[in-house]
Amino acid sequence: MNREDFTVTLTDGAEMRADQFVASLGLFTRSQIRRRSVRVLDADGREMKLSRRVSDGEDLVVEWDDPPSSEVRPEPVELDVLYEDEDCIVVNKPTGMVVHPAHGHLHGTLVQGLLYRCSFLDDAFGGDRVRPGIVHRLDKDTSGVIIAAKNPEALEYLAAQFRDRTVGKVYWAITRGAPPASTGEVDRAIGRDPKNRKKFTVDAPNSKNAVTRYRIMDRNERYCLLGLRILTGRTHQIRVHLTSLGCPILGDPLYARRDAEYPGVPLMLHSRVLEIEIPKTGRRIFTAPIPEHFETMIRKLEFNPGPYPEDGTRTVRGSRGARRSESSADRGPEEESDPD
Repeated sequence: MNREDFTVTLTDGAEMRADQFVASLGLFTRSQIRRRSVRVLDADGREMKLSRRVSDGEDLVVEWDDPPSSEVRPEPVELDVLYEDEDCIVVNKPTGMVVHPAHGHLHGTLVQGLLYRCSFLDDAFGGDRVRPGIVHRLDKDTSGVIIAAKNPEALEYLAAQFRDRTVGKVYWAITRGAPPASTGEVDRAIGRDPKNRKKFTVDAPNSKNAVTRYRIMDRNERYCLLGLRILTGRTHQIRVHLTSLGCPILGDPLYARRDAEYPGVPLMLHSRVLEIEIPKTGRRIFTAPIPEHFETMIRKLEFNPGPYPEDGTRTVRGSRGARRSESSADRGPEEESDPD
């Protein structure tokens, strides 16, 4: 079950059917709404008919189901495995790979590759073929390290660390322009953009707190190489926070204009390091190699990353305890989802 809060944004006095509003979110079409059992709830949690008219400023909750597991099949998807044991698997996800099946993405996902590699996952998670063992997510266009569980006990063990903010996460990004300081922190809540519901923005209605720390690793007149640590895991968090600083990520198709000098590059965001406690093993640091397209841009821009304290991800632990005590229901999917 997926669930998200929305505020209806229309011109003064305008109304529209609830199903038309849901279709306008850009998440699915009206025919998909009927197939996927989408539900719309009012501010008091009462389900409304999709034919009911909604007004500007009205708060709604939209719930929808994942595709049926019967539609998802294991596939021989090539996986770059960084680590594997009886409880979990750590993968270096390539740019363009979707983490789990969703409407419009029923083939070639990370989950289908895991189901093929680990045939017992289907039984281990009670026939769930949509998100078996998924602990966190990365956006489709974000590359890098991601961990998945092989059994429900490991899933809870790993997921609890994301809920409690004890996981260390380091990203690399190449941006157009640079932040205002060599190091800094962005502490601005993120919510869905009422003007473009495919996007998120800072300080939007129904926002949730989000914190990103950054450090400039190298820069030139037009571009910048950043190391980033995220203390929360909101959807598109890094992309939104950097855009709010006036330095969107190079190649971002949603938050940045096409770059005149490098118009064809993909999103230059890479999940570089994940530090997490592994069941029966203890705390481990996993580092995803920089992908070839990212290395190519580093060379073209003549960047020298220099030493980066990637084993210093422990510094995120113990900070901002109030943030880490949020309930799992208040957390967004990792950027990613983790995120994205």
